[in-house]
Amino acid sequence: MAPHLVRPMRFVLPMEAGMRPAWMLRTGLFLYDHLGGRKILPGSRSLDLARDPLGGPLKEGYRKGFEYSDCHTDDSRLVVLNALDAAERGAVIRTRTRCVRAERGESWQLTLEARGGSDSVSARALVNAAGPWAGVVETTVLERAPLQNLRLVKGSHIVVRQLFEHDRGYIFQNADGRVVFALPFERDFTLVGTTDNPFSGDPATVATVPEEIDYLCQVVNAHFRTTIAPGDVVWSFAGVRSLADDGSARPQDTPRDYVLAVDRKGAALVTVIGGKITTFRRLAEAVLDALAPVLGARPAWTANSTLPGGDFPVRGGRGAGRQDTRELAVSERGACASPDRRLWHARASYSGGDANLRRPRAADGRRSDRRGAALSHPV
Repeated sequence: MAPHLVRPMRFVLPMEAGMRPAWMLRTGLFLYDHLGGRKILPGSRSLDLARDPLGGPLKEGYRKGFEYSDCHTDDSRLVVLNALDAAERGAVIRTRTRCVRAERGESWQLTLEARGGSDSVSARALVNAAGPWAGVVETTVLERAPLQNLRLVKGSHIVVRQLFEHDRGYIFQNADGRVVFALPFERDFTLVGTTDNPFSGDPATVATVPEEIDYLCQVVNAHFRTTIAPGDVVWSFAGVRSLADDGSARPQDTPRDYVLAVDRKGAALVTVIGGKITTFRRLAEAVLDALAPVLGARPAWTANSTLPGGDFPVRGGRGAGRQDTRELAVSERGACASPDRRLWHARASYSGGDANLRRPRAADGRRSDRRGAALSHPV
């Protein structure tokens, strides 16, 4: 889908005393390897952390662990390319536009505000995909009752100077049931997160608080030889997750899957609750399936479609995911790696985004026919 934005990454999972036993972790990783559709990335393996260099940054006492494959991406570039892809297929993209009113009849009459002006738009169907703002849209824009199954959970992260020099990430099990990652970040730093705390209020105001920074520092100090204090944090940030509330007592136990609330009493309305980056295309197809009685059914196609700039062969093999992410491999487009920091950042962030690098799309009959579904997402 987006090989120019997705980078392989290997994760180290140390065994923790009193936590999940080795057989359970090994079974989970076996299923992960064989049921997850893995074709290119290498499979999981056992580690002797007392001997393997990957155990070097960890405190003494770790003996056994596992390593498995995953990927990471630049979420902001992923959003941009999805918008660009949609525009090429006929969608109208309106950035910095707020939907302030939605009147429902046989169709939706929407009032949009942008750059000091307003505009009116009509649509046969409306999708409330506003993420953590879905509840705000429901009550203030649609003037409906509050969403009962929306749960907002805050996640905070810290960035510190590099805790280890290799390109793997670490995932730690903690006594409180949370899982915390430590990831290579922008070459010279380590990103540590995340927390899971209940949230209420305006998601735009979310920020990391000292208690969360203390907690993440404690996690680092419990696992790594290099210790840190709040004063070592060079940057911190927080976000709000929109989750479908299943009644779990703890935020971290709430499923990350999505739920669609469909209302066809009048003009169609679909409200999206939950969801995650790895399933956003399935979610979009599920929304269109829900709207098929209004907009018409069309075959799913996104599974085999690439985002702009990603239509080139992907090389795999046992080495995939094991290269140092500090040096980007030469791609089949001929763009080469560079040790220069600015060129490295530009190559990692923007490769494939230039329309001049893309082959024209073939007319496949699957372009948008501008059927009028509107997206409600405050910006």
